[in-house]
Amino acid sequence: MERDFYERYYELEDRHWWFVGRREVLLSVLAQRLGDQRDLSTLDFGCGTGTMAGHLARFGHVQAVDSDAEAVAFCRRRGLSEVRQMQGSILPFGDGEFDLVTSFDVLEHIEDDLAALRELRRVLKPGGTLLCAVPAFPFLWGIQDEISHHFRRYVRPQLRARLEGAGFNVVRVSHFNSILFPAIAAIRLTRRLLPSSTAKPLDSDFEVGPAWLNALLAKIFASEAVVVRTRDIPWGVSLLALCERPA
Repeated sequence: MERDFYERYYELEDRHWWFVGRREVLLSVLAQRLGDQRDLSTLDFGCGTGTMAGHLARFGHVQAVDSDAEAVAFCRRRGLSEVRQMQGSILPFGDGEFDLVTSFDVLEHIEDDLAALRELRRVLKPGGTLLCAVPAFPFLWGIQDEISHHFRRYVRPQLRARLEGAGFNVVRVSHFNSILFPAIAAIRLTRRLLPSSTAKPLDSDFEVGPAWLNALLAKIFASEAVVVRTRDIPWGVSLLALCERPA
């Protein structure tokens, strides 16, 4: 990610509509999967500035890792003590150490995503759960992908193939952020059609805007949680995959 945006993300993660809506959807899927379990050992892989790791604590003890020292520093500023910086591609944990592993908008940052998934499988207990989320549809590639140093946006069969290739049993793969998908797609495609002479410098999509609009968009996005927790959606700006390590 562009370094200038870490401070902005740290400030926005608790209140920006995209982070709020995504959080509600993903936590709902986990709640459906995990039920009343509250004593799980959890790893948040690619924790960013740390808000999601804090919310995962409802399922048990959470540890977190990120490859960027600046992200780790923001996590600690947020009060997360058990967060480490990754050195290289090997996680600093033993085999089969975690009941739950999460990876939210991380795999697209990694050139060898298959190797990363194999490493996540290694640290997950047999029968343990992996929930990951990634950006969907290459045709939606835009400024935010450039800022975030993405290698790719995924399509559904591609994500399933990566997960199965890494040795996971794929329980389900679903799109989400589907209600706002037409508007987001229209905006991104329009930007790509603008002449390069009118193109703006890299600037993040994560601007809050008017409070009423941010709150409305958050409610629209979060409303999908009721559907996504039990049903797969065939379109959307993002993809989620729920998997398990074979017992």
